[in-house]
Amino acid sequence: MSDLLKVDQLSAGYGEAVVLNNVSFALGEGQTLALLGRNGTGKTTLINTLAGATRQHGGTITLGGAALHKLASYQRAAAGIGWVPQERNIFKSLTVHENLTAVARPGKWTPERVYEMFPRLAERKTNLGTQLSGGEQQMLAVGRALVVNPKLLLLDEPLEGLAPIIVAELLKAIARITREEGLSAIIVEQHPQAILAISDRAIVLDHGTVVHSDTAAALRTAPELLDRLLGVAR
Repeated sequence: MSDLLKVDQLSAGYGEAVVLNNVSFALGEGQTLALLGRNGTGKTTLINTLAGATRQHGGTITLGGAALHKLASYQRAAAGIGWVPQERNIFKSLTVHENLTAVARPGKWTPERVYEMFPRLAERKTNLGTQLSGGEQQMLAVGRALVVNPKLLLLDEPLEGLAPIIVAELLKAIARITREEGLSAIIVEQHPQAILAISDRAIVLDHGTVVHSDTAAALRTAPELLDRLLGVAR
């Protein structure tokens, strides 16, 4: 399996503040990576850096062999990055359908396929973003990232603050996108067991550095190690 994403000795942060220090990892074509760590360890900064929303101080990022770190954020979207930030960043003054068509690029992921995956959005396609629930906004944010037809999907805490029934729907959709459709993804999530179950690999960050890297299955079946890495008291 060839590597889709390669991150080598990456250092980045905000302004002069360095949050990530010499982070290195690779992700293969069609693989899903669970990005874990306690709050404040650099997970969101890493996602934002891949998307081009931080200041990079050193290192390289390549996507499909192309130098991603040299591109602006809008160029990274064109190069194959689909980004779902914590803030969702949907266009709240536009309808659901306008949100999807405004950013769509040619490819297999169309607004119609998004509606098939998220029937709630199909029922609300003429509703404005402000008229959606938090769960529906998250579904729309994922749909917007998909219609860009990315090579790599970045999901930053997609289940945060959602009702259990919506969490189940989103997990099912993410599993389909990655496992059945074969789209590579990096997922940040505070519920590690849920994400490890649908991931191939996992890395754990602490103080902006990678402190553990393994298969998702190995980490999922070692709860005491997982708890220790995430600072969870049994």
